[in-house]
Amino acid sequence: MKFGGTSLADGDCISRACGIVVDSLKGGNKLALVVSAMADVTDELVEACRSAEVGNRSFIRNTVVELRQLHESACRVSVTDKHLRNEVKKTVEESLKELENVLEGITYLKEVTPKIEDYVLSFGERLSAPIVWGALRSRGVDAEWFTGKEAGIVTDSNFGDAKPLMEMTVHQVKDRLQKLYEGGIVPVVAGFIAADQEGRITTLGRGGSDYTATILGCALAVDEVWFWTDVDGLMTTDPAVEPSAKTIRKLSYQEALEMAFFGAKALHPKAIELVMERGIPLRIRNTFNPQDPGTAIKADQEVEPSSVAKAISLIPKVAIITVSGAGMVGAPSVASKLFEVLGRKKVNVLMISQGSSEANISFAVPRESLDEVLNTLELSLLGGKYVREIKAEEDACIVALVGAGMQGTPGVAARIFSAVAREKINIRMIAQGSSELNISFVVKEAEGEKTVRALHREFNLGGK
Repeated sequence: MKFGGTSLADGDCISRACGIVVDSLKGGNKLALVVSAMADVTDELVEACRSAEVGNRSFIRNTVVELRQLHESACRVSVTDKHLRNEVKKTVEESLKELENVLEGITYLKEVTPKIEDYVLSFGERLSAPIVWGALRSRGVDAEWFTGKEAGIVTDSNFGDAKPLMEMTVHQVKDRLQKLYEGGIVPVVAGFIAADQEGRITTLGRGGSDYTATILGCALAVDEVWFWTDVDGLMTTDPAVEPSAKTIRKLSYQEALEMAFFGAKALHPKAIELVMERGIPLRIRNTFNPQDPGTAIKADQEVEPSSVAKAISLIPKVAIITVSGAGMVGAPSVASKLFEVLGRKKVNVLMISQGSSEANISFAVPRESLDEVLNTLELSLLGGKYVREIKAEEDACIVALVGAGMQGTPGVAARIFSAVAREKINIRMIAQGSSELNISFVVKEAEGEKTVRALHREFNLGGK
């Protein structure tokens, strides 16, 4: 079971999460837990890094004070045993002093390297894990807590987005946690953080606690991995955009992967791939509505006759860049150089489209990357014999339709484009993978939500 930040937002939330654990143990289950930082704490630590880099000591002091108040309050509410509470408070205070010293050091260095940032961000989970441990022990649960490093998760040294070295990790996690787990002792592991082969703290990237949970699930050969969050599961679309959106009860790994790539917040693509290889089911459930069965993600692709699509994703704040020139026809080196440049800059390319004429390539990037990407491409590609023009469009968003029922079903694209045309919306770029599990396209950002609502109606995703 992995509990996200909203599930651990304060002492009451932590108590609720511990109640779920106690009920599951009473049902005869063996459990391992992964915990995220408390809600918004990681963002605060990122901001603290930036402030330390410019020497803002007062911001650092205020951040440490706020974190102390937040975690001590959570401890006071959720850790009911006085002796345990004092032990947890001591651990929290030691971590906060260490954090303050690290941030103070940054003010002298005036630099935050990826390695230092990973070290700072690790404190979010290092503060929450002992509180959850103390809350469980207060309720009579036999538990031990670990950092990701102590649990045995080993990664490469790509700070900020480290990749686990699974052979070594599986061996070490089994060695350190298997006996506890099999013996009914609950390991409580800090998510998101691990260590490289030299023992330096690394982080697993956005949604890294999901990744930690599936890493442990694979190492311990569990029956299922459950992500506890603040929604009943994955939904047909964002209910803030379309109020008739409903929870999707069953998804295949492949469908879930497509949704993760297109921005489903409750999923980490790498986390899905790990359990997909081993056939371990995933389940997304709501800490605040534990009676709901949530969304189950398994190998089987269940296609209802009436259901072609299962979900619609909307990715806002996108920019479209088009690289064109007659010299690009029959010149594969242009595409190679283009994506080499983007890779070097670590730009996340959201979508790619190229016409059969080969005279232009269009691709979508996060809008915040636009200025840097344009500057780099103009310096690298313009002025040669291949590329004549580089154009950018800022006011864009991506709409993606996902579902196994689209495979081999004729007329899906026609239905999409007809529904969009009826709303007088112009499609500016289209892409579809050979798997046929998704069709994605670009429209003006102002028309994104209207497009989602039109497709939700067209494919009857809100049900009756």
